[in-house]
Amino acid sequence: MKIVVLDGYTLNPGDLSWDELNALGEVIIYDRTPSEKIVERADGAEIVLTNKTPLGASEISQLSSLKYIGVLATGYNIVDIEAAKNQGVIVSNVPAYGTESVVQMTFSLLLELTLHVQKHSDAVREGKWANSKDFCFWDFPLIELAGKTIGIIGFGSIGQRVADVATAFGMNVIGYSRTQTDQSHRKNFKWASIPDLLVASDVVSIHCPLTAETKGLINRENLQKMKNTAFLINTSRGPIVVDEDLAEALNNGTIAGAGIDVLSVEPPQKDNPLFTAENCIITPHIAWATKEARTRLLAITLENISAYIGGNPTNIVNK
Repeated sequence: MKIVVLDGYTLNPGDLSWDELNALGEVIIYDRTPSEKIVERADGAEIVLTNKTPLGASEISQLSSLKYIGVLATGYNIVDIEAAKNQGVIVSNVPAYGTESVVQMTFSLLLELTLHVQKHSDAVREGKWANSKDFCFWDFPLIELAGKTIGIIGFGSIGQRVADVATAFGMNVIGYSRTQTDQSHRKNFKWASIPDLLVASDVVSIHCPLTAETKGLINRENLQKMKNTAFLINTSRGPIVVDEDLAEALNNGTIAGAGIDVLSVEPPQKDNPLFTAENCIITPHIAWATKEARTRLLAITLENISAYIGGNPTNIVNK
């Protein structure tokens, strides 16, 4: 059985082992695959694994041996799942592998926005504390999370864990989800529509998938609903936020700040307006990438492939 990994480097830049995958068949692993090489490299493979290399209807239709696509991520919008289904190709993803790491990044961004740890550390190294007339100093407002309200858009496994940690900080939680599960065990929690959530929240954190409905959800109109003291956090998918509209909102003081791990185009263009926006922290799509999370991702991928080979595929997204 031929197995091709189109873009294995981000999952395993060298600190994990491919040995268990190699034991499953004839395996070819590419660090990265440009779009014009997708069909050539995947030709003859029964199983193709991809993280961010797109497999659209055109590519899928040209791969006559293809029977299974394994997405090395939770989001699977890089695969045309309907085209795959029509061709009898199973598509699976890897759910929940990065929950704890994404939650950690969510609060890393929020804590930096509220306490400016790095900026104050830099100021100390520049000599500002040594030259201070007082025993302490701060160059930026310091904000406590207790008593503030966090609005969580997308209340799946990650959104719910964000709510857990927010509660531990003493925050109130507002949730939005297309399907409202029982959250009666939570104190200081309520469901709300997106407009009401935006109006009421001191922090808005995005944890929903990228769909036709959520693409461009955080735009000029919705940003204007937020408090001018509010922060926006996005560790989900870049296109959910309109970069230009967020930059405008930050520069105009429509909202107070943003912490984002994803952008609408990745890698971004050098002139992305968020690079020069006021009080905007940007990390390079690394919330998922702790070694622990990548180890789980690879392990679940192997389980998915073994289940497919055994005739009982799991985590199918195009049934």
